[in-house]
Amino acid sequence: MFTIRKKELLANNIYLMDIEAPRVAKSCHPGQFVIVKMDEKGERIPLTICDYDREAGTVAIVFQAVGESTKRMADYEVGDTFRDFSGPLGCKSELIDEDPEELKKKSILFVAGGVGTAPVYPQVKWMHEQGYNVDCIIGARNKDLIILEEEMKKVARNVYVATDDGSYGFKGNVNDKIKDLVNNEGKHYDHVIAIGPIIMMKFVSILTKELGIPTTVSMNPIMVDGTGMCGACRLTVGGEVKFACVDGPEFDGHLVDFDESMKRQQMYKTQEGREILKEKEGATHKNGGCGCGGND
Repeated sequence: MFTIRKKELLANNIYLMDIEAPRVAKSCHPGQFVIVKMDEKGERIPLTICDYDREAGTVAIVFQAVGESTKRMADYEVGDTFRDFSGPLGCKSELIDEDPEELKKKSILFVAGGVGTAPVYPQVKWMHEQGYNVDCIIGARNKDLIILEEEMKKVARNVYVATDDGSYGFKGNVNDKIKDLVNNEGKHYDHVIAIGPIIMMKFVSILTKELGIPTTVSMNPIMVDGTGMCGACRLTVGGEVKFACVDGPEFDGHLVDFDESMKRQQMYKTQEGREILKEKEGATHKNGGCGCGGND
């Protein structure tokens, strides 16, 4: 059993929880994720690691209560326990293994959209701990949906907040802010890391390709079972079939086929759609074989 040590409401229906999970805390890295399961019959929920404390043995997760399982999870309080808290899973951020001297030369911009701010934070924090200064854009539809701003300000060189409705910070979406920084403020960036809704990452990648800035995106929004065996996180990257929870979740944003991924996610929501995908994709439908997910 894994005990909840802290619970915090970050914004409307968006919660942060610190979970006592010493083994995961000891070995996890920014960019990775965990699988949470509330009880024996509960749904497997993949959640990106937001933070970790190796000494305290805790791992922080952030989730939005939108579906039946996450709404139920939101009712849990400090002292309650999860049956499973498996991880770390997925590949760690590519920044961690990059040559320190080369990384020091780069100007990096992190772009966080909505709940995507949670997986951006540990990467920015890691960069800060290694002595690297980075900039960060936090974007949301309105002020009430901005999360982790103060935490981010402690670890980033510059934090820019953008809201679609202009209720807080810069008026416009994250793409508008990127253009503002590059075109109006003369900022230069060698790499962009964007995490948020798929549609946001798509348009950030289109813009950064035009600007000639290499871009990494995290495809964690399409993950379901966390093993690649349900077929939900199948995507095409540079013409090759990949699985977000096994090969990622981070990929080259300029190579991801976002349109295919978004269309596929809509189909995957129904049993009929899953059957069509299974027949169409054949042996590449999933990464292995099991009875999980919606492909049997």
